[in-house]
Amino acid sequence: MGLKLFNTMGRKKEEFKPVKAGFVGVYCCGPTVYWYQHIGNLRTYVFEDVLKRVLLLNGFKVKHVVNITDVGHLTSDADEGEDKLMKALKREGLPLTKESMVKLANMYFDEFKNDFVRLNILQPDVWCKATEHVPEMIELVKKIEKNGYTYKTGVGLIFDTAKFKDYAKMAMLKLEQLEEGARGKKDEERKSPSDFALWITNQPNHIMLWDSPWGKGFPGWHLECSAMSMKYLGEQFDIHCGGKEHIQVHHTNEIAQSEAATGKKPWVKYWLHAEWLVIPEGKMSKSKGSFTRVADLIEKGINPLAFRYFTFSAHYRMPLTFSWKAVEGANNAYKTLKNRIVMLKNENKSLDKKGKKRYYEEEFLKKINDDLNMPQAVALLNDMIKDSELGSKEKLELIEKFDKVFGLELLKEEEVDVPDEINKLVKQREDARKKKDFKLADKIRDEISSKGFVLEDTADGVRVKKK
Repeated sequence: MGLKLFNTMGRKKEEFKPVKAGFVGVYCCGPTVYWYQHIGNLRTYVFEDVLKRVLLLNGFKVKHVVNITDVGHLTSDADEGEDKLMKALKREGLPLTKESMVKLANMYFDEFKNDFVRLNILQPDVWCKATEHVPEMIELVKKIEKNGYTYKTGVGLIFDTAKFKDYAKMAMLKLEQLEEGARGKKDEERKSPSDFALWITNQPNHIMLWDSPWGKGFPGWHLECSAMSMKYLGEQFDIHCGGKEHIQVHHTNEIAQSEAATGKKPWVKYWLHAEWLVIPEGKMSKSKGSFTRVADLIEKGINPLAFRYFTFSAHYRMPLTFSWKAVEGANNAYKTLKNRIVMLKNENKSLDKKGKKRYYEEEFLKKINDDLNMPQAVALLNDMIKDSELGSKEKLELIEKFDKVFGLELLKEEEVDVPDEINKLVKQREDARKKKDFKLADKIRDEISSKGFVLEDTADGVRVKKK
């Protein structure tokens, strides 16, 4: 079965055909590094990681680019308010200097990369920082201006959306119903509420300013992604991803400015957007202070990979409700799954009635190639493990293949930090077993259990695990 993906541009599943045979360019909107990323943000990156893994399993070569916004993202997604990084400096009581801003951005970027490691998300081929690509942004704006899509206001250089006839296409906007101030503070100079800034010059006290043909200033947030994606993936590429919150403004503006600059359509062939991780109060949000970090999960004894497993309980285009009870349930389910796999390793039995291994391989590919249907893929994994017509050897081979997409480290042995006290008890139990004093051995096992550890007797010796 060929790969089908739901394209936000057109709102339908389409057979995936890359611009260049065998090669896929993927651009994912990265974070604005003014604070920690919450698990709602990270649900989107897990979905994008699954997409990349599925592309690789289908035999494509993938170039994966993720941007880092370290300047230009104002507190409004329009062109109004304070730069989020400058606001963060004030929040943390740091000096309002370029050095402090760079240090703060790098700190939160490092935290973000740590979350990638914790969630076993494959690193992109390119991390690109906005502050390191301003020359490319200026050159892109020059092209847009030359093609007649701009005008100037007190804010800076503005994109004239009325001149781009397909502006409303992806978001299905009704521009005639868009009121003044709908995307930020009302601007008397702006021709339309949908017009947006390419280059901002009305903040002379901003820490980061660059010389340009339009005056000293900094790039608009939307401009960054267009310039950086084109640098690394070309003027036309395959897939652009992000959260669904980007459809209405950010990604709509990206399309307009990119195609206005190059004259090439489509700029991007497939647009994929993830739904939100929600809490009873609504969307998980940093601005409202209602968010949970990966570090919070770890503090409560939740394996980050169990959270990854939890995200597979709903399709990426469906909302997923977060609660501690739900994620604790996923943590227990993940532990159970790993324990079943340990038991399979101990069996070492080969069996394949009715070509069941081939059947599961084909079914798995069907499910992941049907717009990344991870809930069905997980259900298939569990059915396969319980199938009596397959031996443990075949099951482990299938698990290894499936996990190239799941990314759950299903075959990896858990590293357990065993205290000296427990190791001494394990040795005492082994001595008792050698002396055939099984009553004492059982008593020691119970004592070990009361201290939060369990023992597994295997052909290779005893294994100590946390409960």
